[in-house]
Order: sequence, then C-alpha cells, then structure tokens
Amino acid sequence: QVQLVESGGGLVQAGGSLRLSCATSGIIFRISTMGWYRQAPGKQREWVADITSGGSTNYADSVKGRFTISRDNVKNTVYLQMNTLKPEDTAVYYCKATVAIYQYWGQGTQVTVSS
Repeated sequence: QVQLVESGGGLVQAGGSLRLSCATSGIIFRISTMGWYRQAPGKQREWVADITSGGSTNYADSVKGRFTISRDNVKNTVYLQMNTLKPEDTAVYYCKATVAIYQYWGQGTQVTVSS
C-alpha cells in the first residue's frame, strides 16, 4: 500500500522557520516526482514546490527565496524547509508523489504562523 505521511507542522511566530517531512512507502521513491501543496480554510489547494527524480526544483512565486524542497533517496523522504514564515503561509501542507500515471497524496500537516 502506498503511504505518504507528513510531519513537522506546528505553531510558529512570523519570521520563524519550520521543516516539514514527508515519509513515503509503497512507491519507488527514486523515480518519483515529489511536491508540496497547501490549503488554507475556505481556499483552493495551491501548489508550493516540486522536486523531480533528478533533483530539479520549482517553486511558487509566493515562496521563492524562503522555502527549499529537498529529497533523501535513502530515507525515501521529501522535505520542505520553510524560512521567514508569514501569516499568509498558514495552511494545511500536503505531500504529493507522482509515479508514471499515478498520483498519491498524504493527509497533511497543519502550519500556523502567528502575527
């Protein structure tokens, strides 16, 4: 069974940092494209960042220069380092894996940034 489990969310003051983790199982992680998305209450889910199997990264304009996506192909885990957090970053953050024609989602982890 495919599982993606996010962790590392929490409450942080504006300007602070958090590191999210997404541990995967049931997929061939090394050939997967991994992504982070977020969804605030009452809003659509939005794309945050992606990293390909080869390590190429892309970021939404709203997080460029502040967030860094990375992967560990030994631990089968993708990370999102979130720096200089802003209240507008408050959302549930979701991990996504794409393998061939298949897409898988985690259950999300809450990030709350206080002002």
